[in-house]
Amino acid sequence: MSDFLILGGGVMGMLTARELAQAGASVTLVERGACGRESTWAGGGIVSPLYPWRYREPVTQLATWSQGSYVHLAQDLLEETGIDPELRQKGMFMVAVDDAADALAWAQRYQRPMQQVDADFLYRKESNLRPGHTQALWMPEVASIRNPRLGKSLRRSLELNPRVELIEQAGDAKLLLESERVCGVRTERGEYRAGQTVLAAGAWTATLLAQLGIELPVEPVKGQMMLFKAPVGLVNRVVLQGGRYLIPRNDGRILVGSTLERVGFDKQTTEQARESLYHSALDILPALENYPVEHHWAGLRPGSPEGIPYIGAVPGLEGLHVNAGQYRNGLVLAPASTRLMADLLLKRSPIIDPAPYSVSAQHPCTGVDR
Repeated sequence: MSDFLILGGGVMGMLTARELAQAGASVTLVERGACGRESTWAGGGIVSPLYPWRYREPVTQLATWSQGSYVHLAQDLLEETGIDPELRQKGMFMVAVDDAADALAWAQRYQRPMQQVDADFLYRKESNLRPGHTQALWMPEVASIRNPRLGKSLRRSLELNPRVELIEQAGDAKLLLESERVCGVRTERGEYRAGQTVLAAGAWTATLLAQLGIELPVEPVKGQMMLFKAPVGLVNRVVLQGGRYLIPRNDGRILVGSTLERVGFDKQTTEQARESLYHSALDILPALENYPVEHHWAGLRPGSPEGIPYIGAVPGLEGLHVNAGQYRNGLVLAPASTRLMADLLLKRSPIIDPAPYSVSAQHPCTGVDR
């Protein structure tokens, strides 16, 4: 029996397992499919909330800690595994922003690097953007990470750690409840027990809690994205406009995202979204018209009220914890979310105040007769 069982093999589950194992604990990670293949794989990888000033303080706290840790995380993973997560520290432009004054006030309050730049500055950096912008907001320290490669490197890191047992293709899971204590999980591959169980199953977290008669407002929110096969240098920095963004990769590919759709657990792509994403991409970078769309996909984000995640113990049950609900900011908030989760589990001094993320503080769990 392991010290900890993590249910969910996305970036949140894998980083939690890595944190705990590095602290000396034994960990079993159980994933119903393949690790890193749900929202971890489907996201964009901007290491900043979109329009960060529009989020509440708890999200800013997690994002700030995470942004400062990604450089070391990416380097450590490359050295451990030989797989480069491709952290690009090139900055982010935000064009056509209506509330720029609020953005600059937020940046000053939190001492975040941001400035308003003129057209000359913008087009010197990104000459292929659509002409006509007179100004933009520039955040020079915003990075992006290639999330599929991050998932691969995290999985390899866990494989190499003798304290971690990695269980994939486990199928449907049922939490094991004995005398008001969760002691593990039963899956199609077998039964796994641990002293403490952590639900890090993204959009499926609420479904697992519902087995125990507990309601938590984490719902699937579909996001569709596309990838253009473009040459290196067509655009070099993240560009955000009208809620849509372009993210360049090291090999020249350019990702465009994303939609927000509340359609349950439907991961099908649609022609309507494809057309919308395509036109958004060309509106930002007209030259993309000359390059093919290589891929179009969809993923399910774990939506939560106001995007504030749930991190901590589940009230009313012993041995059960949750780390989910990061919504659109899973990759942004992952290092801080998982470090905070590990701090709570290991009874260490937490990196930030955990109170705003507790299940009971945000949303008293609704229980029914079990």
